[in-house]
Amino acid sequence: MLLENKHIVLGVTGSIAAYKIASLASMLVKKKADVTVIMTRNATNFINPITFESLTGNRCLVDTFDRNFEFQVEHVSLAKQTDVFLVAPASANVIAKAAHGIADDMLTTTLLACQCPKIFAPAMNTRMYQNPIVQDNINTLRDYGMEVVIPASGYLACGDTGEGKMPEPDVLYEAVLRALTPKDLAGKKVLVTAGPTREKLDPVRYISNHSTGKMGYAIAEAAVRRGAEVTLVSGVTALQPPAGVKIVPVISAADMAQAVKEAAPKQDIIIKAAAVADYRPAVTADEKLKKKDEEMSVALERTEDILAWLGAHRREGQILCGFSMETEHLLENSRAKLEKKNIDMIVANNLKQEGAGFGTDTNVVTLLSKEGTEELPLLSKGEVADRLLDRLSAL
Repeated sequence: MLLENKHIVLGVTGSIAAYKIASLASMLVKKKADVTVIMTRNATNFINPITFESLTGNRCLVDTFDRNFEFQVEHVSLAKQTDVFLVAPASANVIAKAAHGIADDMLTTTLLACQCPKIFAPAMNTRMYQNPIVQDNINTLRDYGMEVVIPASGYLACGDTGEGKMPEPDVLYEAVLRALTPKDLAGKKVLVTAGPTREKLDPVRYISNHSTGKMGYAIAEAAVRRGAEVTLVSGVTALQPPAGVKIVPVISAADMAQAVKEAAPKQDIIIKAAAVADYRPAVTADEKLKKKDEEMSVALERTEDILAWLGAHRREGQILCGFSMETEHLLENSRAKLEKKNIDMIVANNLKQEGAGFGTDTNVVTLLSKEGTEELPLLSKGEVADRLLDRLSAL
């Protein structure tokens, strides 16, 4: 696990958004990270340090001159073992201090002593956030190699509406993961397809499948985390697109084929995780088909095989990966697709296997390539995504 035994420091400043960091701390601890929270004096007016101590099992630090039992200076001792330092919420004041090397409390002295990746999540009034001085300070942080998470927009505690709202804990969690992940796909362009397609029958009805897009979105998210430039061609889903990806929304198989064909020539890796309809209505009615007393049949015609087209038109050095969902003869059917479609790898899973298939947060897959077969155990779809990218990056 990426977070296991990693030491994460959370710097909490004086903002009403400070309460959200309790959820983030809990998320990190559940993934076996070692979390220490440093609070400014003002932050203690919004949330009690005991909250963080209860969640993390570590002492919450506030006083600059705290010393541990070995009498080492605490901020230096802590800085040496920190893997990621996240300041959230980051006030305009602490952003200004960090940008100009001011260290006058436990948070800023530890921050200055750390040589690990540093992340800031600004949270403040819209006018403060948009102030040119604050923006200059934020750009200074970026110039020094620190990541600044773009704040959300919405209703603020002060009553205003606009930019300046601290992102939700899951966005900050992803930023921490991204900071810890080796950038082995930096400079690579990755295209991922995800979700179902909808094949229109009339203005009211369509033919589709049970895909939620979770597997494809997990792959896109993992690829961005590893430094890739990611394009996500997605059917209609209820999922929030991962931060940092270029999203191309589509509806039908024909829409997806067109989007993939336009993007494919520039891609280094293409991963077809979408559940594309194999058939569509041969005729689409302009008006709603009315219910009748007799039975009704619908003539279907084949949709284009996007993966086969990619295999036939791949450029030199391009890596192609498909997905295969079966209910019987999993390996035989998947191996046949691998060879027929001229691709490098196929990810096979059995819809009937517990923990696999549509709508789940887990998957059980087998990775098939010309080099061999690797069966993976029950994993989260995020873990499957990373294992898949490990294999593809090796190719």
